[in-house]
Amino acid sequence: MSGVWYFTNGVIRLENPGAESQGRKVLVHTPTNEFITSYAALERKLSSLGWERYYDDPDLLQFHKRSTVHLISLPKDFNNFRSMHMYDIVVKNRNMFEVRDV
Repeated sequence: MSGVWYFTNGVIRLENPGAESQGRKVLVHTPTNEFITSYAALERKLSSLGWERYYDDPDLLQFHKRSTVHLISLPKDFNNFRSMHMYDIVVKNRNMFEVRDV
């Protein structure tokens, strides 16, 4: 099933069925409504949420949160940042990020 998945207070819902085929996606920091357009911007937002850089793999950009077992792994090149990476961030940071169509 394609579309935009929203996570709110532990409830998941799908909106805009078929949106995956409509084009590009963007990660949005919902409290500020800021589009994440670089890893520097993403790292600032994740750091403010308690995520720390994890330097175990030189081929990936990784973040770890000490209070959890979660690890966010992203491609080194922001041009390879895809919706699957965005959704991983959304799931691990409920109510802080969402994925939107451009």
